[in-house]
Amino acid sequence: MTAAPRLAVIIPHYDDPFRLAKCLAALAPQLAAAPRAECVVADNGSPCDLGPLRTAHPGIRFLDVPEKGAAAARNGGVAATTAPGLLFLDSDCVPGPGWLAAAMALLAAFPEKGAVAGGRIGTFDETPPPRSGAEAFETVFAFRQRDYVARKGFSVTANLLTTRRVFEDVGPLIVGLSEDVDWCRRAVAKGYSLRYADGLEVAHPTRSDWAALRRKWHRTTSEGFQLNGTSAPARARWALRALAVAASGPAHLPQVLRAERLSGIEKRRAAATLLRLRLVRAGWMLGQALRG
Repeated sequence: MTAAPRLAVIIPHYDDPFRLAKCLAALAPQLAAAPRAECVVADNGSPCDLGPLRTAHPGIRFLDVPEKGAAAARNGGVAATTAPGLLFLDSDCVPGPGWLAAAMALLAAFPEKGAVAGGRIGTFDETPPPRSGAEAFETVFAFRQRDYVARKGFSVTANLLTTRRVFEDVGPLIVGLSEDVDWCRRAVAKGYSLRYADGLEVAHPTRSDWAALRRKWHRTTSEGFQLNGTSAPARARWALRALAVAASGPAHLPQVLRAERLSGIEKRRAAATLLRLRLVRAGWMLGQALRG
């Protein structure tokens, strides 16, 4: 008789079969070596044909989740699995070779009531050098998980480990908010520990151009505004944060100049993108604070 799974890997997906294929190719041998792990790809109604991936990975379940949004897909994946451990991974991330084993070890070391752990997220480029401004910017600033956990009280859900008991107590991820920030802070408020796990490592591709970077930050800024609240005092706080965001560009330039992974031209591109993005974000935020 096959032993019941101890850990469920939940992968939300929408219309990105190329990156999902890379994700599953890296994960499949780890699943084969860990018979007590199950994996579900929770698809948000992608128009692409996932048949070849279903055929290539018969041990991975593909689940249709009609409600749009990565949060809804993750919730659907949780509901479709039974393992007491939950491990969230984004479909455009590539797990490191020891990722699943590290998660199993962390899960076994959790306190009886459960906990939340955010793993390291590195970056890689999908285009040849030199890096574009967007790629160079993300090489320096994307996915600073250690800082998120230590200073901001959350882990992004691209690489997050918890237990089903914690998830059911905290409640589902909420569509339309910065769901990772909201969910982790709800978990901490209920008394669960949040920790950073450097050995739990995945890699995420850098956004290749300004348009892709702008889309990401427009979405996260809108979600952050909803999480902040829309009352008059909340809007005033949001406006003050907008001014801080605008001022943070020049303040963060030294991090670009010290970045060892960047060449000279890449540092110049990253600096220009940093200043541009912070001003654009500040403009969005002020518009949200002052609107109706």
